[in-house]
Amino acid sequence: MSLIKYESFVREPLVDRDKNYNQVTEDIVYTIEAKPTRLWYIGFYISVALLLFGVYSLYRDVAYGIGQWNLGKTLGWGWDITNFVWWVGIGHAGTLISAILLLFRQGWRTGVNRAAEAMTIFAVICAGQFPIWHMGRVWMAMFVMPYPNTRGPLWPNFNSPLLWDVFAISTYFTVSLLFWYSGLLPDLATVRDRAKTKFRKLMYGIASFGWSGSTKHWQRHESLSLVLAGLSTPLVLSVHTIVSFDFATSVVPGWHTTIFPPYFVAGAVFSGFAMVQTLMIITRRVMNLQDYITLGHIEAMNKVIVLTGSIVGCAYLTELFIAWYGANTYEYDIFFKYRIAGAYGWSYWLMMTCNVISPQLFWFKKLRRNIGFTFFMSIVVNVGMWFERFVIIVSSLYRDYLPSSWSLYYRPTIFEVGFYLGTFGLFFTCYFLFSKYFPVIAIAEIKSILKTSGESYKEKMADLENMSVEEFYAKTHDHH
Repeated sequence: MSLIKYESFVREPLVDRDKNYNQVTEDIVYTIEAKPTRLWYIGFYISVALLLFGVYSLYRDVAYGIGQWNLGKTLGWGWDITNFVWWVGIGHAGTLISAILLLFRQGWRTGVNRAAEAMTIFAVICAGQFPIWHMGRVWMAMFVMPYPNTRGPLWPNFNSPLLWDVFAISTYFTVSLLFWYSGLLPDLATVRDRAKTKFRKLMYGIASFGWSGSTKHWQRHESLSLVLAGLSTPLVLSVHTIVSFDFATSVVPGWHTTIFPPYFVAGAVFSGFAMVQTLMIITRRVMNLQDYITLGHIEAMNKVIVLTGSIVGCAYLTELFIAWYGANTYEYDIFFKYRIAGAYGWSYWLMMTCNVISPQLFWFKKLRRNIGFTFFMSIVVNVGMWFERFVIIVSSLYRDYLPSSWSLYYRPTIFEVGFYLGTFGLFFTCYFLFSKYFPVIAIAEIKSILKTSGESYKEKMADLENMSVEEFYAKTHDHH
């Protein structure tokens, strides 16, 4: 008679090798306590250089006006809004991994959720800058907010979907920041208790808000995590839905379509998970965290990439079908004359290849578990998702209803490109600093799954599974 099994033993361990609680702490906190490696310094200095180039590009934009960008009479949105939507999309995976997988009790989120949440915050900071600087006269930014003012009942821009963006993204940023920071508290207290210098002890003591690890603290921590996860889940859907309204509520051919909200959300999760893969593969290699970010984690995320990539592919085909079936001349022309063919046809086919065809390779288990291939694919997906936003914006705007207002071929100036590279600099500067001064993996959460999902536990359970009741009784009572 074999023992009753409470869990499928097919599942691989979430923590490799035989680890105890102390080893988990040592492995993860070591990266904070040790001096940064040469690789860390190289990456950090490159990021700071890109950030400085971005600051100079912004200086040109503010000092000389929006004419520094290659926008025209018809094409009023170019690289800036393309990059805005792209960065908001990248910010989606962190909250999804943290909130939705927490509510569904998915254990594999624990290895990757901390870095994904940090990525969300840095990506939203990068995204939020594009609409602000796009104003040209940035000192007029207060008109975005619908504040009561001295001009009677006038609330500026209250009907614009761009105002909904302000509310959606600021709410999303606030909830994501609270979620990320509240999860950090137990780990910051661990670093505080191990600190060798008074300064470190003081700084991590302030950051951990006096966390003592008492039952009451843990109870409140659990409750807060669940409440924030519950708030974040609808935000994951609403934020990119509202970003899609920037396009869908207009009458521009190729934009005025009801498929945009679900298709934008799927695309955001798709690009966000790809960016998490890029960061986690670099992090596990540079910080030697292969035992905590396992092949199982990477495979699970690749499965999400296949799913969302397939949804995005269905959306592309639906758009083409409706453009043909709807018999709207303008809509038909945008898709079949100016997207599939035309001057920007190359970007459309690049988007289709990167986003629809290439992720299908992840149906093969060998490729899903191949680190090098996954890293390459994570970059390919994000290149494809950038071109998706570029295709939507530029190919619809450069040919509008009036041939007399058609613009020439749009090419960004060095300062538009510089602003984009500057946001990369900001993103990676923040990520490098985060990885040096904060635990990249949630120590407390890894410990919570160690007893049920660690490798040593799996091996013991596999032994017990094949044991009779008499042998089990003898083994568990042999200390008597």
